[in-house]
Amino acid sequence: MEKTSLIETLQTIPWFLDLKPQQIEALADISSIVHYKEGTAIFCEGDRVDNVYIILSGEIGVDITIPTRGIVRITTAEPLDIIGWSKLTPVVRQRTASTIAIKDSTMLALNGDALNRLCEDDPRLGYIIMRRIANVVASNLLTIKLQMMDIILQSSNETGLTTR
Repeated sequence: MEKTSLIETLQTIPWFLDLKPQQIEALADISSIVHYKEGTAIFCEGDRVDNVYIILSGEIGVDITIPTRGIVRITTAEPLDIIGWSKLTPVVRQRTASTIAIKDSTMLALNGDALNRLCEDDPRLGYIIMRRIANVVASNLLTIKLQMMDIILQSSNETGLTTR
């Protein structure tokens, strides 16, 4: 995709409204637009972490494997949601979930290593990106907590146990 089109796409994403034109250009240099057909796996739990994705259109299922339960959908990501954010956390070296296109989807793919370098080289950009990522992580943790509570409740109902 042409750099001008990438810049225009980046300018439509609320995440980046606070950025200066040169910061948007730097992001365009490390970005591409990718398309996934319905049913296509984007990445799998345990894969090496590479790109960070912002969904532009479509829906992406985010699944985790839970022992004794198998694969559980923890969320469905929609336009302007981010997936693959774990690339921006220095401790995580592999994907913590699997993703699959539920509908034909278009995403902005940001090279994770290059994005990390941009954040380190430009502290203002890094702060804006990491503040947004912190909100995504907090939201995901809440979603997972609710999912786990539901699974525990279902398990106790299945085994005839009561909860206090």
